[in-house]
Amino acid sequence: MPTLPPEPTPDALRQVAQSFGTDAARYDRTRPPYPAELVAHIVAASPGPAVVDVGCGTGIASRQLRDAGCTVLGVDPDPRMAETARAGGIPVEVATFEQWEPAGRVFDAVVAGQAWHWVDAEAGAAKAARVLRPGGLFAAFWHVFQPPPVVGEAFATAFRQVAPTAPVDVSLLRRPADAYRMMLDTAAAGLQAAGGFSAPERWSYGWELPYTRDEWLALLPTQGLLTRLAPEQVARLQADVGAAIDTIGGGFTMAYETVAITAKRQADA
Repeated sequence: MPTLPPEPTPDALRQVAQSFGTDAARYDRTRPPYPAELVAHIVAASPGPAVVDVGCGTGIASRQLRDAGCTVLGVDPDPRMAETARAGGIPVEVATFEQWEPAGRVFDAVVAGQAWHWVDAEAGAAKAARVLRPGGLFAAFWHVFQPPPVVGEAFATAFRQVAPTAPVDVSLLRRPADAYRMMLDTAAAGLQAAGGFSAPERWSYGWELPYTRDEWLALLPTQGLLTRLAPEQVARLQADVGAAIDTIGGGFTMAYETVAITAKRQADA
């Protein structure tokens, strides 16, 4: 589900982006992995194994790429998330991608899972072009998902009740594909504005993941909409969503679509 206001200010972006480390262990435990087909596609399209993972968080995508044979360096602005990623064997340098200093290093791929919307699209693309070798791959990707209608409606209603002044377009909670389409469009525009890349391509992978009531309620506090709410607000929302899940048998299967935008670093003219 979308985690941003319809027109987020830089300050709003920074506050939300820095809130995920509040419970990094929960984030790492409950956030879903990426489909194996996406990982294989990235590995096949990259000219080599050296990958920098932008906004690597706790290292979910990094570990999958490492296990597929890549040498991964994470970059993340939150030292709490970085610590968890390092505990999983991923080296991480703490910085925003725009301010990160590659110190002359070049990479075969720049990837970003659930993170590129925190990066300035044009400045980030220019940095990616700087650190990619010719033919190197840029790939940003997101999970698009929508719970069963009764669960989604319970969340949207409860969120508006517990956070009535939050600058969030609640209608996007009911149309998550629209929010992520905007993210893909913004990323594509940034690549084109920065220059040095081939025409962006879009990939999509459909997959499913079953959730029990408790598993879904455990994941909810890691959503950007909730990470800055008070514990009592989150608890009330979880209670309402849990009651909705109970009406459909105590669990459900989530239909995920993982969408990606990619481009290749062109040789300098």
